[in-house]
Amino acid sequence: MCGIAGIVDLKGRTVNADLLNRLCSRLMHRGPDARGIQISDGVALGHRRLSIIDLDGGRQPMGNEDGTVWITFNGEVYNYLELRPSLESSGHRFATRSDTEVILHAYEEYGSGCVGRLRGMFAFAIWDAKDRTLFLARDRVGKKPLFYTSAGGQFVFASELQSLLEHPSVSRGLDPTALDDYLTYGYVPSPKTIFQNVFKLPPACTLTLVVPGDGSGSTDPRVDTYWKLEYEPKLDITEEEAEEQLLEVMTEAVRLRMIADVPLGALLSGGIDSSLVVALMSRLSDRPIKTFSIGFEERAFNELPYARLVAERYGTDHHELVVRPNALEILPTLVRHYGEPYADSSAIPSYYVSRLTRQHVTVALNGDGGDESFAGYPRYFGSGLAESYCRIPRTLRSGVIEPLAALIPASLRSRNRLGQAKRFLQAASQPLDQRYLRWVTYFTPERKRQLYSPEYRQVLNGHDADAWLLHMIREANHSGFDRLDCLLATDVRSYLPEDLLVKIDIATMANSLEARSPLLDHKVMEFAARLPARLKLRGTTSKYLLKRVARKLLPRQNLSRRKMGFGVPVGDWLRGELRPLLEDLLLSPRTLARGYFQPNILRRYVHEHAERCQDHTHRLWALLWLELWHREFVDSR
Repeated sequence: MCGIAGIVDLKGRTVNADLLNRLCSRLMHRGPDARGIQISDGVALGHRRLSIIDLDGGRQPMGNEDGTVWITFNGEVYNYLELRPSLESSGHRFATRSDTEVILHAYEEYGSGCVGRLRGMFAFAIWDAKDRTLFLARDRVGKKPLFYTSAGGQFVFASELQSLLEHPSVSRGLDPTALDDYLTYGYVPSPKTIFQNVFKLPPACTLTLVVPGDGSGSTDPRVDTYWKLEYEPKLDITEEEAEEQLLEVMTEAVRLRMIADVPLGALLSGGIDSSLVVALMSRLSDRPIKTFSIGFEERAFNELPYARLVAERYGTDHHELVVRPNALEILPTLVRHYGEPYADSSAIPSYYVSRLTRQHVTVALNGDGGDESFAGYPRYFGSGLAESYCRIPRTLRSGVIEPLAALIPASLRSRNRLGQAKRFLQAASQPLDQRYLRWVTYFTPERKRQLYSPEYRQVLNGHDADAWLLHMIREANHSGFDRLDCLLATDVRSYLPEDLLVKIDIATMANSLEARSPLLDHKVMEFAARLPARLKLRGTTSKYLLKRVARKLLPRQNLSRRKMGFGVPVGDWLRGELRPLLEDLLLSPRTLARGYFQPNILRRYVHEHAERCQDHTHRLWALLWLELWHREFVDSR
């Protein structure tokens, strides 16, 4: 795992080596083991390396035999040993044992079609001097990030925003519509970033930039999609056959991800997904697997007892830590690493467990992706329940049920059953797309209209942040997908790459730890997508087929437990230890002078939450992070 950066001068001028080194220096945590640069013909490629495979021979940037094609690569390609023989038979000569060199020669052999042959996680850049073409690519589901922009007559790319911002011509101007998107979803969706004219390469996409050799500039970059998860046609398969095939494809995905020349372990939460990964790793290994878990003093957030059951069953070399997260200490670090506003509070425990794990190993497998492929989130069941609710006569719903729901206090926590019922009923009567949108957003359009100042609403000029997600849901619906597949397909394109995978990438790479996700292997995902809905969600049982596989591998208690998620008690912090910080930041003259928000609405949110009149946990956390980000990336420059 590594950090990459590069500069292409669109006029063919020599790139300043010191500038490239500055970009790379901001990526040191991603690659503490080595640094490399390659500069020629107005093109500069940089690399920071975390050595995992071929520790001595895999240094980058790496060139082909005659030095006409160069690559800088972040990630792991797990099927590189399978691809290499056919490339050798075509005449390509290898000087290393690395997967990087396989990508390089695959590009020479197959051109842009090389990405479809790769199995793994990756973001890479290839400079082809013969065609004067820069080729960027990102993996299918977006495990590895890649940012880019054009500035000062140069095209610049990097693994992180902080690296791009080292370029003196890159603008720090805030994109008002991106801020609106952030307050809607808790993240800024691709291809936007929080900055104007700075972009993310979306998952499953390539970018091609042709730079003429006459110094006349370049064509606009072309972005192409090379993969999309297909949910049809459905497999005609029995439960027994599906269980056997799923175990087979998951075992293969885990086996491939255990290839490493450095110590390896697993993040173990005690949930079904990570527990299954540990079980399969143990079956494939001739020595105890190293496992890592963190817990919390608050019982509602502590999963350690379940992790211990799995660790004991498989005799793992288990490490755990009970933490009392110090948000005042960790927040500035997290804000700095994320580079743009990010409102998922589970970034905190993800960082802590990554820090613990890195003390012992360099690579860790995890269970990410199981919910999006096998229907693990409660909202999937909730959506089906909403359709049943809508069959109740409208007079009974509007005249009896909904008035009673309105009496449920708005202050109840998100994990409280009555609170969940209230939020369910508030959206249950709406169409599928609107209902789902309301369940996954932080600020509704109504709340934003109250929150934004008149001046800021004018700047937004009618921007509709909802349209991004609504388009995905409706596109899936128009493709003929059933209700469950519509929601799964939407999450695979939205929440998974934009929130979950950003979190795990930042948390691990900030600690120089490589995370590998077997359940996000595209062959596992393609198999799961084509399973009938009844094998994913049956009645109230989520992850039905995954649990069938798990029955023979995991303790019974791990299968019957309620889903907890990976959270921290942020709501209580905002009423207690974080309340002074919250008030000092959100109600300060500096914050109010930005002109985004109505001061009285900010004060009302803080007061209502502190006095337990309403639970504004997620909204206040999003606003707090936004202000901390402003002070780190805008005010301080």
